[in-house]
Amino acid sequence: MNGVLVLEDGTVVRGRGFGGEGEARGEVVFNTSMTGYQEYLTDPSYKYQILMPTYPLIGNYGISSEWFESDRIQVEGFVVRELCREPSHGRMEKRLDTWLEEEGIPGLEGVDTRFLTKKIREAGVMNGILKVPYEEGEIEELKEEVRRMQSISDVDLVEIVSVKKPVVHQGEKANKTVVMIDCGVKMSIIRSLVRRGCRVIRVPARAKREEILGYNPDGIMVSNGPGDPKRAGYIVDTIKEIIGEEIPLFGICFGNQLVGRALGGDTYKLRFGHRGGNQPVKDVQTGRVYITAQNHGFALDAESLGDEVDVTHINLNDKSVEGIKHKSLPIFTVQYHPEAHPGPWDSDYLFDEFISLMERRGGSKR
Repeated sequence: MNGVLVLEDGTVVRGRGFGGEGEARGEVVFNTSMTGYQEYLTDPSYKYQILMPTYPLIGNYGISSEWFESDRIQVEGFVVRELCREPSHGRMEKRLDTWLEEEGIPGLEGVDTRFLTKKIREAGVMNGILKVPYEEGEIEELKEEVRRMQSISDVDLVEIVSVKKPVVHQGEKANKTVVMIDCGVKMSIIRSLVRRGCRVIRVPARAKREEILGYNPDGIMVSNGPGDPKRAGYIVDTIKEIIGEEIPLFGICFGNQLVGRALGGDTYKLRFGHRGGNQPVKDVQTGRVYITAQNHGFALDAESLGDEVDVTHINLNDKSVEGIKHKSLPIFTVQYHPEAHPGPWDSDYLFDEFISLMERRGGSKR
């Protein structure tokens, strides 16, 4: 099959289609990880986005469901330089192109992904339409349609990816209860807590204060998720209501932005975002630098944060906020992903710090 990607600035990129047939519409973004295509294809934070890895060879170790971050592919479309059709791995269940075809997700290969990455870095992320197959006579119409597409900031994507009713995750020896406000959580975050003896109660993004506190949690987490944090004001309102309970609160990625907004801060859209497993982050308290896994297109404005909030981590590439901590309340957040998957495990210790914080505070048990 033939395929085409049309960007809102009029750029037309042709290639070979694979996976599902049809159209994919969304914001075109790139990821710099060298491995982990299964993890980022199933990451709910990629909703309403067409994903392009910068690493040229994709699919070489096939697909294994044990590495999924959700129960389905979350990206709208997939663009690669070279698709491997003869993968090899002992745990492989199927090929990448077979998986995309089963889930109806269109892919495009044979594309100059370096050209597209440079374009996005210079011009910023932009909307696109990926169509497989296509006719040449459709190009002008596709150009018009992509210019009329909604911005990612105009859509509440959290409602789409959040659970609709509470779900409990726990191992054999659970001795702490963590309520997870699910904005599109990666399963690796939940697994990281379960391994540490937590009973994780995953609640819908619109769960109210009374429901969350009704579980008598030792700690509360606000997860990663897709889209613009300004569209999720209902979660910010809930966070504001539970802050006064002084229950340990940990936010990751989108959760960092929402907690920051609840503490009086503002957020803004990054030019092309941070997506990949090689982002350098500095702990400003210790001076130590960590290589981190990231996936976000928005960030907290450091100048908007009040006197009660310290910026604890910064991105060394652009000095954007990568972590905050409240001076008197048991609240801390990070913009990057300590659970990695894919990416380095340098920051896995943050889950241990959350556990220690719950132990020191004694949870909300009264």
